[in-house]
Amino acid sequence: MGSLNGLRSAKGLVITVLQGILISLYRFAAAVLVMAFTRKRHTLTSIQLKNADRFVKLDDHVHKWLSEHADHSKDQLLENLRLHSSGCAVFQKTSKVNKGEYKTKTLYLHKIIAESFLANMKTDKKTLVGTKNGDKLDCRLENLVYRSRSDASRMRKTTSQTGYTGVYKENHRYRAVISVHGKSVHLGMFDTPEAAAAAYNQKSWDVYGEKGKFNVLDSSIWEKPSLEKKE
Repeated sequence: MGSLNGLRSAKGLVITVLQGILISLYRFAAAVLVMAFTRKRHTLTSIQLKNADRFVKLDDHVHKWLSEHADHSKDQLLENLRLHSSGCAVFQKTSKVNKGEYKTKTLYLHKIIAESFLANMKTDKKTLVGTKNGDKLDCRLENLVYRSRSDASRMRKTTSQTGYTGVYKENHRYRAVISVHGKSVHLGMFDTPEAAAAAYNQKSWDVYGEKGKFNVLDSSIWEKPSLEKKE
C-alpha cells in the first residue's frame, strides 16, 4: 500500500514537472512571437530625398502601401520626394490645365500618411499634422500626430537669436518669456541663455504638459519630468 502511494506521488510529481515545463515553453514561444512581430512592425525604410543629402524615415508597411498605391506608384512619388523649404518631404505634381498652362500641386508626405493611416486621430479641433520629435522627415506612424492650430503654433521654430524659444538677450542677461493662453508671461532674468531656456521649459511643462514646446538642453540643466510626477 505504501509503495502504491509512493508511486502515485512520484507520478503526480512528474506530471507537475511536465506541466511546468510545458507552461515555460509556451511562454517562451509566445515571447519569441511577440518579439518577432514587434521587430517586423517597427522595421524602417529610409529614402533619400532627390534634392538633398537627407533621408525620410518610413514604416516598412507604409512604404509598401505607397509603392503599391495606384496613383502614387504611377507618379513615382517615392522616387521623386524633395525637401521643402518648410523642412517637410514633398512630391510636386505638375499637370496640364489648358493649352500652354500647367498647374503644380504640392503633396506633403506626412499628410498623405496621416490621412491614410491615422484618420481616426483627426478631430474638429485637431486638423494639422505634425511630428512629436520635431523632425519633419521622420514619418513613422508613431511619430505623427494631429494637433490643433494653437498647439501647432507653439511648436513652430523659434525666431530668437539666442536659438532658444522664449529666450531673449537684454544687455548682458537673458529674459525668459512664454505665451500662456494668448498672454505674454515674464519668467525672469537669467545669467545664461540655458538657464532662461530651462525656466521656459519648466513653465511650458507646467501649463501644457506633453503638448508644450521644449528647448533641447543637457539633462544636467533641465530634464522633462515624467507624467507620473506631473500627476
